[in-house]
Amino acid sequence: MTRASPPAPAPSAARSGLAWLAIGATLGALSVGLGAVGTHSLRAHLGARELELWRTAVRYLQVHALALVGVGLVRPDRRAVRRLVGAAGAFLSGGTLLFAGSVAGLALGGPRGLGAVAPAGGLLLIAGWLCLAAAAVAGLRRGPVSPDSGRDDDPPRPQGPSAPLR
Repeated sequence: MTRASPPAPAPSAARSGLAWLAIGATLGALSVGLGAVGTHSLRAHLGARELELWRTAVRYLQVHALALVGVGLVRPDRRAVRRLVGAAGAFLSGGTLLFAGSVAGLALGGPRGLGAVAPAGGLLLIAGWLCLAAAAVAGLRRGPVSPDSGRDDDPPRPQGPSAPLR
């Protein structure tokens, strides 16, 4: 007995996944470039505290760029899971930009008010990780989709001679 494959994700879900993959890859490339700038250029111009802030910003950018690549590789087959994955991508990308951007700005001598932005970015990052966890749990909880179940979250259609014609 062979097991049926779950239905392919909707085309919009595939495009959304590619968008998160592109954003993650772009942030990853940016993190490598910013890490190189810190190592080769800023080291001579920043104090130890500022250089450590710069490294923290680059590290968070790198880690969350990889997380966004992972979000982009997820191909959920259910609408509710797709929404959670999309929310995870939005929270992770926004949180990364706010957190890493504000910490990098502080490292470069930006206004102290940037320090108040970092916690907001951190909260968005936490929300992104929690949405990703919820998407995984939601995907596991329902089990595989039957090929006869119709689209996404639709209930199974009746089968047999009394079933209405499609």
